[in-house]
Amino acid sequence: MNEGRVLVVEDEPMVAEVVERYLRRDGYDVCIVHDGKAALTEFASFQPDLVVLDLMLPQIDGKEVCRQIRGRSQTPVIMLTARSEEIDKLVGLELGADDYMTKPFSPRELVARVRAVLRRAGHQPSANSDTLQFDGLVVNRVTRTVEGLRGPVQLTALEFDLLYYVASHPGQVFSRAQLLDAVWDYEYAGDTSTVTVHMRRLRAKVEPDPSRPRHLKTVWGVGYKFEP
Repeated sequence: MNEGRVLVVEDEPMVAEVVERYLRRDGYDVCIVHDGKAALTEFASFQPDLVVLDLMLPQIDGKEVCRQIRGRSQTPVIMLTARSEEIDKLVGLELGADDYMTKPFSPRELVARVRAVLRRAGHQPSANSDTLQFDGLVVNRVTRTVEGLRGPVQLTALEFDLLYYVASHPGQVFSRAQLLDAVWDYEYAGDTSTVTVHMRRLRAKVEPDPSRPRHLKTVWGVGYKFEP
């Protein structure tokens, strides 16, 4: 059974081989490339449902590959890197990566994250109404579209799920850990910085003035809430 197409961009052959074996065992169609230039070529021809992308690559590095992918597509990206510094993680997320894993990693955990991210990409949260309408913002869960004051808003699958989740619970305050559990779909080992990064990206896209958000409010010392 084909669970989807995954493009794996990894310059270490042994790592790529292990990742490929585990993904294929789980039913995914896998394409392996070993440098950034080949990644962009195969992305266009293979048309993957998800990209597993190493940060440190020959020819074109992973950051630039992610930037170019985001310039043409909202295809989910999971970044891999041997570098564990917080700044590298935040850079990857700021560029539009949906998730981030540091080497060495468990192949089983990678497959679980691939499954979770793909499920999010096709996931439609339950609600009493297909459309949520607020002052200057319309969120449709069926078409997974968002309309702001300036017109259509392009969101990644994760950004949409985060927005829809908080918007469908107006006024409720969520901690970062609660949002990880509800939106990210798996145990994130206590690292809540990804919530902060994604909320900042979301504000930049849906708020007329991200520095003074009207909907996506920070509750200092606690987390976030959606103000209708």
